[in-house]
Amino acid sequence: MDTRETGWRPAERVRGMGESVFTEMTELARRTGAVNLGQGVPELDGPRPLLEEAAAAVLAGANQYPPAYGFPALREAVAGHQRRRYGLEYAPQGEVLVTTGATEAIAAALMALCDPGDEVLAFDPCYDAYPAVARFAGARLAPVPLAEETGADGRPGFVLDLDALRAAVTGRTRVLMLNTPHNPTGKVFTAAELAAIAELCRERDLTVVTDEVYEHLVYDDVPHRTIAALPGMRERTLTISSAGKTFNVTGWKVGWVCGPARLVSAVAAAKQFLTYASGTPYQEALARALGGVEEWAGELRRTLRRNRDLLSEGLTRAGLRPYRAEAGYFLQADIRAWGHADGVRFCRELPLRAGVVAIPTSAFQLAPDAPSHLVRFSFCRREKSVVEAVEKLIAAA
Repeated sequence: MDTRETGWRPAERVRGMGESVFTEMTELARRTGAVNLGQGVPELDGPRPLLEEAAAAVLAGANQYPPAYGFPALREAVAGHQRRRYGLEYAPQGEVLVTTGATEAIAAALMALCDPGDEVLAFDPCYDAYPAVARFAGARLAPVPLAEETGADGRPGFVLDLDALRAAVTGRTRVLMLNTPHNPTGKVFTAAELAAIAELCRERDLTVVTDEVYEHLVYDDVPHRTIAALPGMRERTLTISSAGKTFNVTGWKVGWVCGPARLVSAVAAAKQFLTYASGTPYQEALARALGGVEEWAGELRRTLRRNRDLLSEGLTRAGLRPYRAEAGYFLQADIRAWGHADGVRFCRELPLRAGVVAIPTSAFQLAPDAPSHLVRFSFCRREKSVVEAVEKLIAAA
């Protein structure tokens, strides 16, 4: 129906949010038969015992709403995980909230912390949900560009630009959205960078929402640290993570928030009117699996590191300069050696030229003057898929 006949129009908060580049590139992969190194959807299986636990929970009748804050055993398991890994104590009752994935946790957190007109800082490029959920909360997301720096190994990477961060803070800034390990760059913020961020947040009285969904997928002995463990930060930090990336069960959508009760209760107040609660059998299964996460995650890290190295070497041989990736699922690559400066056009042409799908990094960039010559390749695939993609890229170079 012609909307002019009814006077209907979409709300301002969703206006302009059409089909995403992720949908477009996934459809391109389906239509062309290209190897899909676009979206971060694992091609790898989760641990068999965990899958069997979930199946058993379904058959045992764990199919109704869990408590609003989440299945008690999972909240206890999350609190135990934070204690063992980071030395942080959280009360399972009141300081841990189970959510429908990390993205809901982020959305509920910004809705709980921001009033219309407030500002949220995020490092640019950033996960594309951040500006969307800030907009839904009535806030403005202000991008803080990460600086590029070539490391001792000769590979480019990303570093904190502390001057840019300080300059971005205004009287309206309420929240710093921190993502480490970082998507889409694969950066892990260093101890010195986190200390500088923490100092600024204490100085300017900012609340931190830290997205740590890749916390177990860190390579090359690079340590992941949480900002909540730094002096004076636990009381002003909401830490978000999930099971999806760690256990290769992204479709389960089970995440969690840890923080001081006053902040977590505010997130719960928003979350209860989004999904209320979900995933009872998955929560039960994960409650039993989280205690043994280190053994599983070690095996997964070895697989992903091998895939990362195969992809990095292949991109180099194909003339597409790869960036350093210390964590996560993704590699950035500079496409200019192939005669391209526009990542969107490059990614639209790549399936036909090389039989491979990637995502333009511009999908994650907010600053209008951000460079457009980077694209993101995913390596959370089976090794044979990575090898096939590499062979196709080299042949097309």
